[in-house]
Amino acid sequence: MSGTNSERELIAEGPAIILVEPQLGENIGMVARAMANFGLAELRLVNPRDGWPSEKARSAASKADHVIDGTKVYETLEDAIRDLNFVYATTARERYGFKPVRAPVGATKTLREKFKAGEKTGILFGRERWGLSNEEVALADEIVTFPVNPAFASLNIAQAVLLMSYEWMKSGMEDLDETAFQPVEQRPSTKEQVFGLFDHIEEALDARGYFHPPEKKPKMVDNLRAVFSRRGFTEQEISVVRGVIRSLDRFPRRRPHAVPEKAEDLGAGENSGNGSDE
Repeated sequence: MSGTNSERELIAEGPAIILVEPQLGENIGMVARAMANFGLAELRLVNPRDGWPSEKARSAASKADHVIDGTKVYETLEDAIRDLNFVYATTARERYGFKPVRAPVGATKTLREKFKAGEKTGILFGRERWGLSNEEVALADEIVTFPVNPAFASLNIAQAVLLMSYEWMKSGMEDLDETAFQPVEQRPSTKEQVFGLFDHIEEALDARGYFHPPEKKPKMVDNLRAVFSRRGFTEQEISVVRGVIRSLDRFPRRRPHAVPEKAEDLGAGENSGNGSDE
């Protein structure tokens, strides 16, 4: 995958997101941004309070311009869903006994299956303050509700769209542990490179009087080597560490084996934590 957003493939597919009588342009923009994050692109608005287009929505969308530019506006919910084959209504209210109620994972699995079959689908989201009416929910095929804190179940519209958009993208992944960004491939270091690192560190520390008192040097060297060999370095990591050590040569060295004025400043005291075994 390429290194810049402009070079990456733009995913734009899946169910339509239908907002019923949204109030604030900022909320619509945040919805568009959430959709773009997870590959959805078709936004439909039913009778937006402040009209359309909206510069506030475009600004809040954070460059999800393809969603904003493709947004369609309808006067009624019936018009907005007339061409769809299957529709979910989102609600957190316990008031419906006639329609199946799904969790987001199950709902997006159904949407994915219908998408693959060539059906047109949509998800309804209600007003910021009180959601969808009974009559509006009745126009949907099924209900989707979120597993939230029962004592605090209210989500803002952008959060609700984000959750469904996220589950939609997950439903199309073969491996849920897969990520879009991979670490830079690195080669494991050889033992020769690790030995070179040891020598470099020890020479730099010795030149600055770190190994004091001299009779403890063998044990201190063992402790240092244990620290730096605890895990397998890569070639790039060794290069970074040796670059740090080389930078020390920009500063004056002490005479070899010179006694420091304050031994504790150089990590050689009894409580210095440098690994000497008192």
